[in-house]
Amino acid sequence: MFEEESVDSPIWKPNESQIRNANITKLLSHANQKAGLDFSNYWDLHQYSIDHSDKFWRLVADYCGAIGDFSGPVRVGESMIDTKWFPEASLNFSETMLARRDKADAIVFRGENKVELRLSFNDLYEQVAKVQAHMKACGVGPGDRVAAFLPNHPAAIIGMLATSSIGAIWSSCSPDFGKQGVLDRFGQIEPKLIFVVDGYYYNGKAHDTIERVKGFLDNLPSIENIIMVEYIQTYQGDIESCSTLLEVLSNQPENEVVFTHVPFDHPLCILYSSGTTGAPKCIVHGHGGTLLQHLKELQLHADVREDDRVFYFTTCSWMMWNWLVSALASKATVMLYDGSPFYPGPRTLWDFAEAEKFTLFGTSAKYVEALQKVGFSPKSEHNLEALRGMASTGSPLSAEGYDFVYSEIKDDLHLASISGGTDIVSCFVLGVPILPVYRGEIQAPGLGMDVQVWTDEGESVHQERGELICAQSFPSRPVFFWSDEGDKKYHSAYYENFENVWAHGDFAEITEHGGVVIYGRSDAVLNPGGVRIGTAEIYRQVDKVEAVLESIVIGQEWKNDVRVVLFVKMREGQELTDVLIKGIKSTIRTECTPRHVPAKILEVGDIPRTKSGKIVEISVRDIVHGREIKNKESLANPEALEFFKNRVELLSI
Repeated sequence: MFEEESVDSPIWKPNESQIRNANITKLLSHANQKAGLDFSNYWDLHQYSIDHSDKFWRLVADYCGAIGDFSGPVRVGESMIDTKWFPEASLNFSETMLARRDKADAIVFRGENKVELRLSFNDLYEQVAKVQAHMKACGVGPGDRVAAFLPNHPAAIIGMLATSSIGAIWSSCSPDFGKQGVLDRFGQIEPKLIFVVDGYYYNGKAHDTIERVKGFLDNLPSIENIIMVEYIQTYQGDIESCSTLLEVLSNQPENEVVFTHVPFDHPLCILYSSGTTGAPKCIVHGHGGTLLQHLKELQLHADVREDDRVFYFTTCSWMMWNWLVSALASKATVMLYDGSPFYPGPRTLWDFAEAEKFTLFGTSAKYVEALQKVGFSPKSEHNLEALRGMASTGSPLSAEGYDFVYSEIKDDLHLASISGGTDIVSCFVLGVPILPVYRGEIQAPGLGMDVQVWTDEGESVHQERGELICAQSFPSRPVFFWSDEGDKKYHSAYYENFENVWAHGDFAEITEHGGVVIYGRSDAVLNPGGVRIGTAEIYRQVDKVEAVLESIVIGQEWKNDVRVVLFVKMREGQELTDVLIKGIKSTIRTECTPRHVPAKILEVGDIPRTKSGKIVEISVRDIVHGREIKNKESLANPEALEFFKNRVELLSI
């Protein structure tokens, strides 16, 4: 229940029934009975998962329903980067996803244009079988790349599962990407077949993508066949070697899905880094690691059960889409929404949640903050009785964000702030449904994840800030980076800071409760006077200021030191006055330290962000210092960078 006690009291505790019925409690009991173990709580299980990682990951494969042959050794190799998991295993990711066969909802889709689609588990299987047959007829085989330029629509899931069932490699991006952004990604991987869409709906408008599609197809010579998803109905049938998805489904006879069994590390999908500092890195993830990690996280950490209705507000460009799709492996229903979450108003997603009885609602911290800013209270207008859990990611959820969830969304709810990334297509730290929730803290390191916080000297510390690292290998590490000769980029990305240890690039702290607070990206840490300050510490205070819609903070090089500069985007009708500037500085000084207080607070018309909604502190820092901004195509709103260029206010004290 929701708690209102002292500052150090949990904001929520699971009751006895919630603990007893949680999947993770059942796993504890299973492990105790089958293996003669004596686990009494989560921390016992977590320590076991680190000390006996081989036995733990086999337990996950067996208990969580992974389909495949996982016999043979669990792990070979000593060093982090050379470890091979389940080297003799044989499986196919899609086989576990498509194991359920009945008339219950597998996917429920709602678009901004009010279109609603439902696919049963039978429907999903049949459509995957037809698309698979068509792809095979097009010559797609194991190891071939299949790209997708699609909205968050059932077609994307059908395409992904058909691709992986063959042993081909899936890679997707959302249709808001420009031509160059698409080419920067798909041009590196040379896809043989591509799924495209004629357009999408956002913020009350239909956006036609046909000309953009033709533009990038002309520059992707590897593509032999195209499947067009007709969403806004503007396609005129004038693209060579292109079949519509409707034609594929209509022309193919009913088939069974033939699952090509592949090794554990066989490539499943290619995800991309943000690309804000250069060409996007092509991060390859495997069938086995993705499957086991997602089964573990969804069933044990998110408590997803058969017949649950799982929602995450995402696009096909974000790893949370891959995570959401994996809910099918737990025999749950995947809930899809495509469009603006605030069109025509803030109740849009909550109308969907109420009507379809969501059990898990996933979103970004920025969405929670936006609800706060507009003063919308979902619980006042919606029946959310079915909702058991809520997840937030993308950036740290502030303590005030926790308060808002429990006061304005639901007071008896497992709120899980989670953090990981595209790099591991999963999480390092996340929720645990049988543990209490503390304001502003992520509950715990994930099972099997040896998460620690280290100083620059490589010393593990608690209740002290440092670099978030993972000290042991785990199955969902990238298999490799595409076109990375000698694994040089891969090694540089994670292993340069500490030998044989994964450094994730987050500035973090392990709390007295065993939870984790993330203060921002390590490369964006502010360093005035040599004191390291996480950007999230400042955002937490600025978010309290009602007149400010959003903000971004950087460190500006100044007189052989660094000074903190805060940029704010004001709410409509509000002005950044001297009084407000003083008030912001006073709040930051009182709640943080004098070192946190910005030397300058400046107004901007907009704040640049990636396609997945993350603000880009490094790009803003670079443009303030007159450095070239590479790959602006990776940004959702690159024009916003102009607000930060050549600011005369930054030339003086």
